[in-house]
Amino acid sequence: MATITSERPARSLFAPPPTRLPRPAAPALPPVSRVPLALALVIAVALDAWTWAQHGAKPAVVLLLGFGLGVALFHSRFGFTSAWRQLVAVGNGTGLRAHTLLLGATAVLFALEIGTGAGVFGSVASPSAGRIGVGLLVGSFLFAVGMQVGGACASGTLFAVGAGQTSIVFTLGGFIVGSTLAAWQAPLWQDLPAYDPVLFVDWFGGSGWAWAGSLAVTLAALAVVWGASRAVQARRTPPPLDVVPSARRPLTRVVRGSWPLAVGAIVLAVLGGLVLLVSGSAWGVTSAFALWGAKVVGALGGHPETWAYYQSDQQAASLAGPVLTDRTSLLNIGIIVGAALAAAAAGAWRLHTRVPLNVATGAVLGGVLMGIGARLAGGCNIGAYLAGIASGSLHGWVWGAVALLGTWVGLRLRPVFGLSVPRPRDSVC
Repeated sequence: MATITSERPARSLFAPPPTRLPRPAAPALPPVSRVPLALALVIAVALDAWTWAQHGAKPAVVLLLGFGLGVALFHSRFGFTSAWRQLVAVGNGTGLRAHTLLLGATAVLFALEIGTGAGVFGSVASPSAGRIGVGLLVGSFLFAVGMQVGGACASGTLFAVGAGQTSIVFTLGGFIVGSTLAAWQAPLWQDLPAYDPVLFVDWFGGSGWAWAGSLAVTLAALAVVWGASRAVQARRTPPPLDVVPSARRPLTRVVRGSWPLAVGAIVLAVLGGLVLLVSGSAWGVTSAFALWGAKVVGALGGHPETWAYYQSDQQAASLAGPVLTDRTSLLNIGIIVGAALAAAAAGAWRLHTRVPLNVATGAVLGGVLMGIGARLAGGCNIGAYLAGIASGSLHGWVWGAVALLGTWVGLRLRPVFGLSVPRPRDSVC
């Protein structure tokens, strides 16, 4: 009978230990951008102190949460635009699976807060529910096309501007113009055919415990999306995503390095839950762009207060009040400043002084499409997709599904503006 022996040779007790290969050195981090960091710190402290002194603790806390969102978005490079682009172009579902983690964690927090009626500063947490109709379908499609051509989504535009990406400033400008145009011409789209909002919680009676049922439906649907993205990726074998070099020491990585997508998703979910707890409403982005544009129109002698869009009590109050009392504006400003802080501390703050004309044109056009689309759809990748799905609202799922179609169209428009599109190739196993 043959004797079976181990392939691993025995080692004498007196033999020298095996030679260990030296651990690769951690990548050298770029030096801190000292001047931008100092400026961002001064702006952050002064702005929050001014907001607290002039408008109270609640707006100041909302602004602080905006700072945190900006830091988390930058360090994790958490992308919505790139995730859909990678999925549609080459079948890489890594980014979409990070979405499911963010959506699931946020949904858990929303269910706990809304189901118990939690809130601080006199706020009561409420869900984000949107109507399902022509405006949602057309708006989410236009938004998705725009974010692929413009190079960023709503939250991505803000943190990229904060990090010094000059080309995205053009996207932000187009975003504000498109939002303002849509607000000005609100009578053209406000009465488009639509069904009333559909909330999963209503399927379970609408009580506090019903939020557990709503959460179960949402998590089950997210699990299906997660599994489907895995199946697509296994079938198409896309190239791996580029990894941003980062320090190995945890504390250094928190402040100066890149975060794993999963960490970014959890941090963003917690901060989004705190926004709901403090303000009573979910995190949003794009309504502030219409407000900023209307403020500019008013300063130039126009009368946005006569527009149909600003005839509701809530919108009229936002237009009449200071920008630093508008919750969404505070979050947006906070994200820009927070991203600037994070980018400067990481040594990644760069101001690009030359932007090719074709890139600038695509950025402006993409921003305009996103601004119009967000108003028609009643939200963007944050206010409709994230907040809607986390609230158990069907319109968030519809927004995401249509956005995939818009992404497909937007990818075919990117080369017109000299923008690259991911190409499939064999992965390295």
